[in-house]
Amino acid sequence: MPNQPLTLRLALLLTLPPLLWAGNAVVGRLAVGAVPPVALNLARWLLAFALLWPLGKAAFRDLATIRARWRYLSLLGLLGMGSYNALQYLALHSSTPLNATLITASSPVWMLAIGALVYRIAPRRQDVVGALLSLLGVALVICRGEPERLLALRFVSGDLLMLLAIISWGFYSWLLARPPASMQGEQRPDWDWAGFLLVQIAFGLLWSGAATGVETLVADARWHWTPWVPVILLYVAVGPSLIAYRCWGLGVSTVGPAIAAFFVNLTPVFAALLSAAMLGEWPQWFHGAAFALIVVGILISSRR
Repeated sequence: MPNQPLTLRLALLLTLPPLLWAGNAVVGRLAVGAVPPVALNLARWLLAFALLWPLGKAAFRDLATIRARWRYLSLLGLLGMGSYNALQYLALHSSTPLNATLITASSPVWMLAIGALVYRIAPRRQDVVGALLSLLGVALVICRGEPERLLALRFVSGDLLMLLAIISWGFYSWLLARPPASMQGEQRPDWDWAGFLLVQIAFGLLWSGAATGVETLVADARWHWTPWVPVILLYVAVGPSLIAYRCWGLGVSTVGPAIAAFFVNLTPVFAALLSAAMLGEWPQWFHGAAFALIVVGILISSRR
């Protein structure tokens, strides 16, 4: 259940990450063939760590505090930085953006399932109704208003990787919303948002570095530098990483992961609009209809 009511400010905060993640999917697809997927994830977080260091370095003044909570912080780093993004970039090598969008749209379902099975939080009726409405809106975008297109979908190995990425993100979100006792109340370290995120990234870099090492050994992982590669790295480090994670962490800790998950369904809508803009096409009626269904789903699920 949400901790606090959904306000306009929180809604805007939770809308920004899907917009930035939609751009991340497009950029990740553009990086195929230029940057190895797991190495792209490592480079992304290395650059993000360097950019955030001046704001959050105070968190590393007391290493004993970090060591005492290393299990929780390491898990956040693995699920939120080490696994989710690497799996997504790997998926984009074989999965189509259409299939990846469809799988991402299942996020509210997995959020509700994790909450029920792990945290014993039974989904409310309005949560289920909101999830169905949001999925219907996403389906409209995927089929472009023609339901028969859904029958032509084909799934590949990358789709399984994308599914694992979404489940990883679900656990990460619940860990943010339901931290252990050592991260609550008076026991919580005196970290601001930058320090907390920086510590997560530090642990995520350990996982990402190990995974990149494996990728280098078992795959033909080579960089092919083009003028676009620095632009891609800068975008994925600032937008989908620092800005999106800050907004998501604040939103999910306030309204809860079950409601926040519905905003993820805005990602395919934004992705469709970005793709349309790149192709010089104007939005169609189903984009507006899908947006309306997703918003209605969010409003229904956020009711107390």
